Amino acid sequence: MCSDFSKRFICHSKVYLGLEVLHIHGHGFNFKGVILDNGAYSAKIGYSTDSEPRSIQNCIAKAKSERRKQFIGNQYEDCRDLSGLYYLLPFQKGYLVNWDVQRQIWEHIFSKDVNSLEPSETTMVMTEPYFNFSAIQESMNEVFFEEYKFKALHRTNGTVLFSCGGGYSFTHIAPYHKGKKVSSAIRRINVGGKLLTNHLKEILSYRQLHVMDETYVINQVKEDACFVSSQFMKDMEISKLKGPENTIVRDYVLPDFQQIRRGYMKGQDSTASSTEQVIRLNNERFAVPEVLFNPSDVSIQEMGIPEAIVYCIGWFKKVLLFLVSIIIHKCKERGSKDMRPHLFKNIILTGGNSLFPGFKERVERDVRAMAPLDYEVKVTLPENWQGGKKLSQKDDFSSMCVTKKEFEEHGQSICQRDLMFEAGTLRMILFIP
Repeated sequence: MCSDFSKRFICHSKVYLGLEVLHIHGHGFNFKGVILDNGAYSAKIGYSTDSEPRSIQNCIAKAKSERRKQFIGNQYEDCRDLSGLYYLLPFQKGYLVNWDVQRQIWEHIFSKDVNSLEPSETTMVMTEPYFNFSAIQESMNEVFFEEYKFKALHRTNGTVLFSCGGGYSFTHIAPYHKGKKVSSAIRRINVGGKLLTNHLKEILSYRQLHVMDETYVINQVKEDACFVSSQFMKDMEISKLKGPENTIVRDYVLPDFQQIRRGYMKGQDSTASSTEQVIRLNNERFAVPEVLFNPSDVSIQEMGIPEAIVYCIGWFKKVLLFLVSIIIHKCKERGSKDMRPHLFKNIILTGGNSLFPGFKERVERDVRAMAPLDYEVKVTLPENWQGGKKLSQKDDFSSMCVTKKEFEEHGQSICQRDLMFEAGTLRMILFIP
């Protein structure tokens, strides 16, 4: 059975695919629309009326026990022994680079077994990472229009849909004004869920048991056992204590894939039986997520998340001063409003890593410590994101899409239109894969 955190992790790590018949009046025609969040960790699929999305692993896996067979997406659940899984990933460092692997996964997603659809009658809303390379965008246009022959396509960033999307290799801090991203103020931190899992593998392999080949299992360990510390140094001192005084140490029972399909964490007073294979987790439980706040712990000389949020919001002060001192009087009146107070009280956390226990409280506390005293700081961790559905239901949504006919007439240039929907609020959206 999956833990509660694991279920929430899957639901929040990406926005989901919404499939329904939409009645759009913008251009006087009706069409079927499908929303695809194609992240490096997972893709999401499900009818927009569903309460929860269907999560598909965006990878092809091969197992030691079944060398001649490959498992596409969630087919790995049929594998008898999940130890030592080998992954073929379409994404590297957050960007789509392996098209052969990605095509196989897409064909699986669009198949009758998962979610049967007719591309020629379907409009595709596709998420992509921030600052995506033009070569990748052009290849994506060609694949969806020329190979799959979708009726229309709209590419957008994940957080435009009020969600986390585009990979698990980094974290983005993205300010939005009236639903439009302020590209010049977006900041990226090269720390994501993949790095945390690899860091935990290295720690456990050095201290206890060689697990460098057990990405699947250790990722579950991270989801089940890790938390964000509110007092790092105090918890570090507690982890040094012996016996019952150490309230942090726990035993994690590893799966044997016969009796136990998924590992689990034992209670503080529980003892492992002779038949159970366990690893003991101590300060790793909070030291690994701490990398999100202090990347220098693993020799990444970058800002942590709270510092990057404050720095990103401070960008608006620099723009304000520039407008006041240089731009003509008319532009002063239009641009002199200080947006920073609105950003500080509209910090939205999304993504799988934001579901670590204590994450929201730590971000709010650290940002509060660095923000001006007269500014209100409010951090929100929404439980459900259905921005893709809301976007696709807008009356003017059809004008945001590029149709197959337009692509055939105008080529790649027609796909460079930057069309965003108006949300009517100012928000700082924290994108955490």
